[in-house]
Amino acid sequence: MADEKAPRGFRRYLRAAFLQPWNLLLFFGSIGMTVVTGTQDLAPFIMAAEMTFLAGLASMPRFRTAIDAKINAKERAETEKMTPAAEDALQRMVASLPNAGLRRFLSLRQRCYEMRDIAAGIRGQAQTDSGDVAAEAMRNSSLDRLLYLFLKLLVSQSALERFLNTTSERELELRLQDVQARRAQAQTAGDERIVRSLQDSEADATLRLENYRNSLKDAEFVNVELDRIETKIRTLVEMAVGRQDPDTLSVQVTAAADSMKQTEDAVRNLQHLTGMESALEETPPILAADMGRVLSRDAQ
Repeated sequence: MADEKAPRGFRRYLRAAFLQPWNLLLFFGSIGMTVVTGTQDLAPFIMAAEMTFLAGLASMPRFRTAIDAKINAKERAETEKMTPAAEDALQRMVASLPNAGLRRFLSLRQRCYEMRDIAAGIRGQAQTDSGDVAAEAMRNSSLDRLLYLFLKLLVSQSALERFLNTTSERELELRLQDVQARRAQAQTAGDERIVRSLQDSEADATLRLENYRNSLKDAEFVNVELDRIETKIRTLVEMAVGRQDPDTLSVQVTAAADSMKQTEDAVRNLQHLTGMESALEETPPILAADMGRVLSRDAQ
């Protein structure tokens, strides 16, 4: 990695041109022939021809673009690598989704891929320069943040649905009314022991009902946020098709990701319920992550 990053500017392209396999074969083959045939006097001409060839190849825009793309791809691959623990944590999060949530997440992720490829084809990816590559990396990073937030909301939605399905608001209301009625009877009978016990049970029943109602509100908020973020992501990736200025689009994608602080705080508050993975302290590269295991499950 370090040796790929070291040369910059024109030296980088000269080095890449020289290391082309066919150039190495021709150059060292020619030098070898002069040694074998005893025509070492031709070596300076071979060197001059090689330098002229390298300078010409390194000056070609298409060659420079190909080298930039190759190096930047390697650099992105290095920065997007996850630790085994983080990769397993992400896989567990995705695999924990119910089938409907899993299909929704994978569909949105696939939509990002499709729109990115279409946008690249329209802009002409072969003409991409280093500025466009940097803008693309910024867009991917911000899309990863939005997709990761979307994934965490889906996990929260699943956990809330499981909790809400264990009981009902009406059942909890009836339980509280029953305890209150029994406490009133005990007070009339003057049995302080039973009164104190039922007061404690009433406090617990009241907390359960309040917690259930708060969870209903949380579930409604999560559902609304899922729709909002999904629409936001689809809008941004579809805008990439018609917008020619990559920097402007990158700013919009980054601004959209930065505007999600309220949602991220809400998801963090639900962590006690969802058991969200602590191994993922930073946003994982959702677009670059290997989803092989969950994709095979979704295909079943």
